[in-house]
Amino acid sequence: MDAAARGILVHVKILRSGTWTDADGTSRPIDITGMPYDYWYELAALEGTLEKGQMPTLFFGTDRLLYYVRLEGAGTKKPKPDSIGFPTLEAAIAHAEESVAGVIRWDE
Repeated sequence: MDAAARGILVHVKILRSGTWTDADGTSRPIDITGMPYDYWYELAALEGTLEKGQMPTLFFGTDRLLYYVRLEGAGTKKPKPDSIGFPTLEAAIAHAEESVAGVIRWDE
């Protein structure tokens, strides 16, 4: 069951989107989202799998968001990211560009 179905507040804001080409020549979507909470912490809390003393990531940017890379759910309203939360949009973009085999063509 995904996070939305389990009750995590879904506030997904797509901040950057683009495409990259995989080894088979298929164009794939990618995006960077901002969420006003630590997705992975909230999911673990709902599933009862938090480790003792585990705290959410609190490195929110000036707009009070954590930034996540999405490959599987790119371009959709599905909240599940494919990365940890990053403190800045730039850090999430750098991670995205290191994570795929091809060059990302970001939309304007």
